[in-house]
Amino acid sequence: MSDQPAIMYTDLPGLSLLNRGKVRDIYHLGDALLIVATDRISAFDVVMPNPIPDKGRVLTAMSLFWFHLLREAVPNHLISARVEDYPPAARPYARQLAGRSMLVRKAQVVPVECVARGYLAGSGWQEYRRQGTVTGLPLPAGLQESDQLPTPIFTPATKAASGHDLNISMAACIALVGESMARELERLTMEIYRLGSEHARRQGIILADTKFEFGLVQGQLTLVDEVMTPDSSRFWDLKQYQPGRPQDSFDKQPLRDWLEAAGWDKEPPAPDLPPEVVASTRRRYREAYRRLTGKELD
Repeated sequence: MSDQPAIMYTDLPGLSLLNRGKVRDIYHLGDALLIVATDRISAFDVVMPNPIPDKGRVLTAMSLFWFHLLREAVPNHLISARVEDYPPAARPYARQLAGRSMLVRKAQVVPVECVARGYLAGSGWQEYRRQGTVTGLPLPAGLQESDQLPTPIFTPATKAASGHDLNISMAACIALVGESMARELERLTMEIYRLGSEHARRQGIILADTKFEFGLVQGQLTLVDEVMTPDSSRFWDLKQYQPGRPQDSFDKQPLRDWLEAAGWDKEPPAPDLPPEVVASTRRRYREAYRRLTGKELD
């Protein structure tokens, strides 16, 4: 295991902090942005008081893996993940930044979360149980939870004021960004999902669903943010897959299970996490990286 310290919040005096999200700290660096994946973890839209060691490194390394694998299919915003390539103002913070940061091109972010679903789970399963649809798209009757869909589907979403993802119809997506843009988002999303799920299956992993973000860089649609990580995707073990029930996921499931059992009301502040929950969540993230890339994180 890594001996690098867990990082809950970055401390980079002299750099201009643009945004501090649930997981990432983003800084202005001239014509570029510096994205730092911390070890913060959230559940039920609340950031936990404990970091998960190595989590930010997993998110960064996995995104870099996919950026490289997908480079012929879609442009991405990455400039470099090597601290020695960063502007001089960032280099003194190499210990905080190494392995968990990316220097990226600034992009005009498209206000649509681009979700690809190949299996019936999560909010899609909940909607299907109520009305036989997912984001308004009719599906065959009689499907079970976690069933593979006849064909993968594009189900866009937006961010509600509370920060939750809000599923929207394709018509609403077109109203937001225009038909040409919406159709290209759909095309790119489904192509990336196809490539990602084919690679994952070869590694014994099912990519049940995932979400992407795109932005415009010099007028070109570009893949931005994180890509097919345990935070943005639902990964299942192919050998253990069994439709008709929820599946074990390579993500923060141990954390969510513990919070549910602890009776937390899902309002801040969140309770302190026991060491065994931190350790099991850490193992899940690292195992997802190892299984998908064929490499150990260190």
